[in-house]
Amino acid sequence: MYTLGIYIYIGLVKLAALFGHRKAKKMIEGRKESFAKLGEGIEQGADYLWFHVSSLGEFEQGRPLMERIKAEYPQYKIVLTFFSPSGYESAKKYQFADIICYMPFDTVLNAKRFVRMLKPKMAFFVKYEFWMNFLFELKCCKVPTYSISSIFRQGQTFFRPWGFYYRKALRCFDHLYVQNETSRQLLSEIGINNVTITGDTRFDRVAKILEISRQLPLVEAFVAGSKKVFIAGSSWGPDEEVYMPYFNNNKGWKLIIASHEVDEARIKDITSKVNGICVRYTKATMDEVRVADCLIIDCFGLLSSIYRYGNVAYVGGGFGVGIHNILEAAVYGIPVFFGPNNAKFQEATSLKECGGGIEIHSADDFASRMRCFDENTDELRAAGKAAGSYVSENSGATDKIISTIKF
Repeated sequence: MYTLGIYIYIGLVKLAALFGHRKAKKMIEGRKESFAKLGEGIEQGADYLWFHVSSLGEFEQGRPLMERIKAEYPQYKIVLTFFSPSGYESAKKYQFADIICYMPFDTVLNAKRFVRMLKPKMAFFVKYEFWMNFLFELKCCKVPTYSISSIFRQGQTFFRPWGFYYRKALRCFDHLYVQNETSRQLLSEIGINNVTITGDTRFDRVAKILEISRQLPLVEAFVAGSKKVFIAGSSWGPDEEVYMPYFNNNKGWKLIIASHEVDEARIKDITSKVNGICVRYTKATMDEVRVADCLIIDCFGLLSSIYRYGNVAYVGGGFGVGIHNILEAAVYGIPVFFGPNNAKFQEATSLKECGGGIEIHSADDFASRMRCFDENTDELRAAGKAAGSYVSENSGATDKIISTIKF
């Protein structure tokens, strides 16, 4: 039934591609090249480690471990595969991987062909990746296989009465490095005890980002002066409906917006919502940004460094698909706002508990919390300190994982 479902899914993706769905088209076209890239890239006699991630967020979780392995065990080459086009397109030039391609769809034949071509010495699946045919094939070929930064919840199929077949996939892992005690306990209840609680490797990634964050002269010119700075990262339209009214009526703040999408229509839409002088990062001069009220980041790759210039951050997605990476902002020791769709993100729950994260539900709710920060700088400072401390205290997952694996 599982494999039948995979074939049905492949058919639906192909159908969507025929009707012009861009993401579906990239998924199909990209996978046509997977085996060719593997065949061309494999060096005879080399030892390969396979890392598989779903998209960009999971890639960020896998990076700390890949980069540590490259530094400490340079004899290994790394093959990095993606499921999603958004992750692949963003990371296809990643310097620490020797081969980067899409993971073929999880059919029995694809799994056998891929694993037997690559002959990996080890395989690492990040967070939610549990592709059953690939896992069964890795087990059959006796390839040590690990799940890293994984997290489990009561409602998942593994823990349902009918989830026996899916539980077999979990038993293919030699070890599971999970984020929390709840995950360990759930796995224990179904007889899986080769589990270690290590936390989330994303904390190590954002800690590294803090070390290597870039200075951005144009942003520095924009934030210069006495005004406080609010940064909206990975912003969507529904997010702007929540935070924009406050800034259009409160000129004590400067606003930086980094949209989740940066096409011309999206930038035009954001600009139309701003009541004040608005400039674009790629087109503004130093003189223009100094007098502007809002700076729109109309390119990718800068957001993780831009958060360093903020007093408060807002991370988008919480009124739609789910929040984006709130740790990238929290690591700089600033409080982070986000919308209500965050229940599946442990870091959101923990940030709320420690006071460094603020869940908001409406424009009025947002305005009320912002007024508190405006009127009480001690409260603002305490929330920021809590956010920064939360990140620093939870770093170290990569050390725990790498110390227990025999390379």
